[in-house]
Amino acid sequence: MELKSERLLLRPLGMRDLESVHEYASDLENTKYMMYLPNESMEETADFLRNTENEWGKREPDFYEFAICYEGRQVGAVSLYLENDGKTGELGWILHKKYWNKGMISEAAAVLIEFAGNERGVTHFIAHCDTENIGSYRVMEKLGMKRTAEYGGRKNKASQEERMEYRYELFTESGDI
Repeated sequence: MELKSERLLLRPLGMRDLESVHEYASDLENTKYMMYLPNESMEETADFLRNTENEWGKREPDFYEFAICYEGRQVGAVSLYLENDGKTGELGWILHKKYWNKGMISEAAAVLIEFAGNERGVTHFIAHCDTENIGSYRVMEKLGMKRTAEYGGRKNKASQEERMEYRYELFTESGDI
């Protein structure tokens, strides 16, 4: 399965992306605000990618991890994790820092939202980020998502400090929040 936007190709993330994923997923600057990163070893990255490939093998996956490809190179990933209700999906993304501030994440996420609505009937999208992750919440706002909560208790993997987190939501059928 492949999805396309004006500049990007989204395709299933997998083991063929091991080195490019590990490059950004193990970089402390790139993963500073992430709850489950940075990866500490190539094997940790490989385990994640094997799990992703297994999910892609299902008839109806519970989650989708798409590689973001730009000019023939895998530069990041965008994901959708489906909730049990089948109508709600949590969006996530990561992009190699060399490609920050070029609009790629909002472009990729918009394609993913369209796919999720058309192919899986998702009408409610949520996303979370560290309150200091300005780039991430700007993407959410560009996608039309609205901030619906701010709370504590967030733990980013690279820090022992308890952080604050924003929650954003988008309803695509029932109008504004």
